[in-house]
Amino acid sequence: MLGRYIPILRWGRHYSTETFGRDLMAAVIVTIMLIPQSLAYALLAGLPPEIGLYASILPLVGYAIFGSSTSLAVGPVAVVSLMTASALGRLSLEGADYVSAAIMLALLSGGILLLMGLFRLGFIANFLSHPVIAGFITASGLIIATSQLGGLLGIRSEGHALPELVLSLAANIASINPYTLAVGAASLAALIWIRTSLKGQLSRLGLRSGLANLIVRAGPVLVVLGSIAASAAFDLSSRGVAVVGDVPQGLPLLAVPGIDLGLMANLLVPAFIISIVGFVESISVAQTLAARKRERIDPDQELLGLGAANIAAAIGSGYPVTGGFARSVVNHDAGAATPAAGAFTAIGIALATLLLTPFLALLPKATLAATIVVAVLALVDLSILGKTWRYSRADFIAVALTLVGTLLVGVEIGISLGVAASILIFLYRTSKPHMAIVGRVSGTEHFRNIKRHTVETTPGIVSLRVDESLYFANARFLEDAIYEIVAQQPELRHVVLMCPAVNAIDMSALESLETINDRLLTLGVSLHLSEVKGPVMDRLKRSHFLEALTGRVFLSQHEAITTLSGPAR
Repeated sequence: MLGRYIPILRWGRHYSTETFGRDLMAAVIVTIMLIPQSLAYALLAGLPPEIGLYASILPLVGYAIFGSSTSLAVGPVAVVSLMTASALGRLSLEGADYVSAAIMLALLSGGILLLMGLFRLGFIANFLSHPVIAGFITASGLIIATSQLGGLLGIRSEGHALPELVLSLAANIASINPYTLAVGAASLAALIWIRTSLKGQLSRLGLRSGLANLIVRAGPVLVVLGSIAASAAFDLSSRGVAVVGDVPQGLPLLAVPGIDLGLMANLLVPAFIISIVGFVESISVAQTLAARKRERIDPDQELLGLGAANIAAAIGSGYPVTGGFARSVVNHDAGAATPAAGAFTAIGIALATLLLTPFLALLPKATLAATIVVAVLALVDLSILGKTWRYSRADFIAVALTLVGTLLVGVEIGISLGVAASILIFLYRTSKPHMAIVGRVSGTEHFRNIKRHTVETTPGIVSLRVDESLYFANARFLEDAIYEIVAQQPELRHVVLMCPAVNAIDMSALESLETINDRLLTLGVSLHLSEVKGPVMDRLKRSHFLEALTGRVFLSQHEAITTLSGPAR
């Protein structure tokens, strides 16, 4: 029983030396990648850089115990860091109060995710369609990249939406620090070259693919080390280049955040949005990688795993975390066999926190800004606009609203607009379901749309196929469609409602069917049903509708037409 909610109790029984070796190798590679990312994303969230390291220790252990993915690598990510900065920026907090609020945000997010997992509410994430998420992530990537231009140029930039950031950059453009610009440009160029060209050049030198990949993954660390060396050699801090400064050495203190009801009330809605967005991003990555291994991901268990990770982040002085795409792919490609790889990565980050932090004082912030820019530009996918425009104008509207709203107003408003647009589009589409008058394909028992196929119809009988579940939003549409058909065919004696695509009939739709049945009776027309699914039939049997039905319920449309067109009818 416990194994259902704590997966480590299942896979831990079969843990082997070979598995340990694979997990350890993956952990080493992910640790190398995660150190600069953790520092950079903490700064993006407006937090001291060590908070990013803290958020990469206990959360990984929490997920290793409760998570179900063997490849997902949990930790700080760009989009959640931006959302954290946006949520906390409105509270006008500084210093320790700002950090405490970030920790509280992680606690609330973890609690929300745990409750959703316990009540098996993973389906809530389905309200965020893929086009909406793609639009949101693209807009977030553009905002994040723009927000880091100030760090690359050595000028001040403020704001959480594109207009604010652009105006802030424009107001301070005359204050560009040439040394910061040089460090930022060099770091950016080096990181882009590492990502796009280094592996090919190493392969041409004869290096094995595995070793070449390891060097590429370690590339950002090499850039960090190089910029630290340059900072020390040229005393860049005295030339106006912003550096990380002293980073506390040692592991974070473990403590449950103090309860501040006022702060919790202010952070509850942002925590919920962060939880949903983080879960959608994480589950998408986990399912994609699981498909490569022919594994199954349980969304509700993932909620528990991410909830445990975020509560662990709060206890360990971190901020909200989720599964990251880039590091999860690296974890998968490096051969991670179980979630224990995450726990080993946590040990690596803990050692870095104990031993390496003194060396980070001279790290230019421009290098971390370059790290963020290179990471988030991979998230930007403006092609989603063209794809949705060609395929579905309704989806295009949802994507455009999300993208524009996020860019112009901010992340919370943007994602809320996307969800609202998706729901409204769904309601609009299903309020006018596709219906078709069907006839029999000659020589078969198949029935198809009379407008698309050459079919046989029977005088006095209309077969109407409904391609949508019936509920309050489309019940009246069904009534109007049937009344219009009957009005156009005075000789009509039978209406057969064909229901192979009807998965549910709610109370409003049931009342509409009763009204249709009664009105057709006054016109001398019988109402019949065919191909009703079992669960729908079970519900109909609980009502009085079948007793009052003027016609019959047929197992198949072929049976309905054969029976109703016979001599007895």
